[in-house]
Amino acid sequence: MGERPLGEVVFLTVAEVASVLRISKMTVYRLVHSGHLPAIRVGRSFRVPEQAVHEYLRESYTESIESTDRP
Repeated sequence: MGERPLGEVVFLTVAEVASVLRISKMTVYRLVHSGHLPAIRVGRSFRVPEQAVHEYLRESYTESIESTDRP
């Protein structure tokens, strides 16, 4: 997957990511701090590239399907 020019990258706040994923903000912070969800720090807050959220969902969905396919 090719990288987009920085001017085209859409960044989401922690609250926006939590809303999209339907999880708490604390869970988003845990994902960021554990390295599962890449983010940049802007002052005291974090911004998550929108594409990273989509990739996280795709990977999580694939892992979930693979684990349920096992006998």
